[in-house]
This record gives sequence, structure tokens and C-alpha cells, in this order.
Amino acid sequence: MTLHPQPLAPALAAAEAAGRTTVRLDLDGVGGKADLMRRCGDALRLPEWVGGNWDALADALRDLSWLPAAAAGRLVAVTGWRGYAGARPAEWETFVEVLEEAVDFWRGREPGLAVLLAEPEPEPEPEPEGGPEPESGRRAAAGAPPRTPRLKRRRG
Repeated sequence: MTLHPQPLAPALAAAEAAGRTTVRLDLDGVGGKADLMRRCGDALRLPEWVGGNWDALADALRDLSWLPAAAAGRLVAVTGWRGYAGARPAEWETFVEVLEEAVDFWRGREPGLAVLLAEPEPEPEPEPEGGPEPESGRRAAAGAPPRTPRLKRRRG
């Protein structure tokens, strides 16, 4: 699911009203793994034992005893992620895998965990001179941001 900047705050408020603990993880300006880990630590209020590595982050997201409990579950909204995903695709892929494994771990358990990748509305493409191009002739814009990843489910 994708949310636009204005609807994000009401969506988080609705999740809180429904009894979820909500956290916004803003990745705008994150330049690498160390920045990402610091941002995760600050936003998620990770315990001090969580180091700056993927395994420690994965362990913390499966524990969640440090995050206030909520009867309806927990929601982490990740915003400003496109720049990091485009600049560091391998790190982004690993981060998404850590998030997806945590969501899979909590699926069917109480209180649960959901992760939302939120992004701004894409800028409309300017119409070329001479009118709009037919739909069949549309092409991807050069330098377009990376596509929104689909979280995959691991088997086995």
C-alpha cells in the first residue's frame, strides 16, 4: 500500500485510534547502513543492546518487548525511503528482508507487527509539445525513482 504525505498523519491517527502503537521511521537523507541503523534506533527507540548490524536489528524486531504493547498491534510507517533505496539498492534489499521476516514472524501472533512503505505522490509527467501522447506510447521517465518493492514471502 502506498500513502501520500497528507494522508499519512490521519492514517497513523486512525491506527492509533484502533489501538495500534505507531512509529514513523523517516529515511530521508540516509546515506548508508550506519545512518540507517541510527535512524532505526532513534525512531524505534531500540534498546542499547541492539548493535549496528542486520542480525541485531532482526532480533530486536522479533522481540519487540521494548516497544509499548498495543492490543491491536504495532505499525511502523517507513517514509523518505526512495533516496536510500536508489543509492544503496543492496542495503535496501537487506533492510526490506529484515522487515519482511519480522512481519512474517509476527503474523498470527499477538500483538502483531505491520510495516508500511509510504511515499509521496509521483510528480505528473509534463505533456510533450503538441498534446498528450497516446497511452500506448507512454515510456518511463529517465531518472525515475526506483519502483516500490513488493515484499516477498520466503518459503522453507
